[in-house]
Amino acid sequence: MSLKWVDVQEIAIQLAESKPDVDPRYVNFVDLRNWVTQLPEFEDERDRGGEKVLEAIQALWIEEAD
Repeated sequence: MSLKWVDVQEIAIQLAESKPDVDPRYVNFVDLRNWVTQLPEFEDERDRGGEKVLEAIQALWIEEAD
């Protein structure tokens, strides 16, 4: 399965699993974009992940972490 920016729920799940010691409430968007693009299944253009997409991923990651 390949991940694209539109797969915000799956991205959030994978970030929660791969970064269990990170509190997503305090992640800046630069780090968040880097971590998303480094996920093994991520196959999309790095620059397509705009602020709204990153906000959605972060919000879902916070839910996953709770």
